[in-house]
Amino acid sequence: MERRTSKTGAAVEKIEKTSNGGVLITATGLQGEGNGNEYRVQLDGLPAEDQTHRRLKNRHIQLIGIGGTVGTALFVQIGSSLTQGGPASLFLAFTIWSSFILAISYCLSEMVTWIPISSPFVRFADRFVDPALGFCAGYNFFALQAALVPFEVTAFNLVLQFWTDKIPLVAVIFFVLICFAALNLFAVRWYGGKVTLALCMMAFTFVTMVGGNPLHDKYGFRNWDPSKVPGAPFAEYIKEGSLGRFLGFLACFIQASFTIAGPDYVAMAAGEAEYPRRNMPSAFTSVFYRLTTFFVLGSLCIGIVVPYNDPDLLNALSNARPGAGSSPYVIAMEHLHIRVLPHIVNALILTAVFSAGNSYVYCASRTLLGLALEGKAPKILTRCNSNGVPIYCVGVTLAISLLSFLQVSNNAAVVLQWFVNLVTASQLLNYAIIAFTYLRFYK
Repeated sequence: MERRTSKTGAAVEKIEKTSNGGVLITATGLQGEGNGNEYRVQLDGLPAEDQTHRRLKNRHIQLIGIGGTVGTALFVQIGSSLTQGGPASLFLAFTIWSSFILAISYCLSEMVTWIPISSPFVRFADRFVDPALGFCAGYNFFALQAALVPFEVTAFNLVLQFWTDKIPLVAVIFFVLICFAALNLFAVRWYGGKVTLALCMMAFTFVTMVGGNPLHDKYGFRNWDPSKVPGAPFAEYIKEGSLGRFLGFLACFIQASFTIAGPDYVAMAAGEAEYPRRNMPSAFTSVFYRLTTFFVLGSLCIGIVVPYNDPDLLNALSNARPGAGSSPYVIAMEHLHIRVLPHIVNALILTAVFSAGNSYVYCASRTLLGLALEGKAPKILTRCNSNGVPIYCVGVTLAISLLSFLQVSNNAAVVLQWFVNLVTASQLLNYAIIAFTYLRFYK
């Protein structure tokens, strides 16, 4: 048979009809099964049991990546890092960590574009390194994503308390989990992230710093000036002197490692992406540049609008003020006597939290699906409904999300910190596994 090159860029060796009316495509290093706009690809020697559908467009993939990253960490929790390291340390930490994310993005983009399968980097570790590493990578990432779901549910309740604490906590948790179940079981294409809040906060910073505020205060970079704010722009943390400033930077760097992500969420959509050879590279590139803009400029804006040693910010963090009450942006609005914007910010944070939680349910369920396809989880988890959604994987993920009820008997901020501590190390381990897998893949 004559050797041909497909539209996806693969060198096609043989094309055969299958018993179910589909097409079996054998290419160099790849096997696939396609019908219409669907193109199913698998690793050599692996069973074709993936029943998910390729219905996610480029826009959906980007929204999953952005929606799973932009949340409370960028607008609320980042204030804690500002008080520890100061504005310059915060900005440098987020800028430097973005270079790590760029490297991970390029690694995943190359591997996933070549082999666009469900739960890709988990199965790549099995294929290119060792089955034991694949097992470790899969359950590490599943634990990471599954723990982030109750994290966002807890954050949702915390944000809602900005307006009222009269709504029963149990009702809030049930409402959020039922919405997650409905969106993930019946509408695989309905995923999104909220970038409106990030853009609004950048615009707020620029307008108010040049005098566009009720006080007509042109404060500019006043909070970076050591003559106006003692200790700025590099704050001391725990220790004094150079060591203290380094520890402050290190605290900001740890926060950046938890806050900035994205490429792993994009990769998880590879198994359900339309025309993955065409859409995945552009999705990786677009998500990286958008998120880098949001996080790097966001960290800069935080250090502009409020000083790192602001008493109101310190009190809000120590007293765990609900919702946007602990956000440096809201505190800056209160200083400038802007009354309406805090409620708008809180509403946008609420939608961002919900969107992030929805993306985490998607990624956790697809990770579990990948483990089941590799034989590292019960085979029943590979079953999908008519929409191509792995219903049992979604069910297991939502069952773990019931950990959200821990906040019924504990302070919500305390429970939130438990989940942060749990997932930070897992995320760094996940990136290390991806990088090592790529080295083996390239070899």
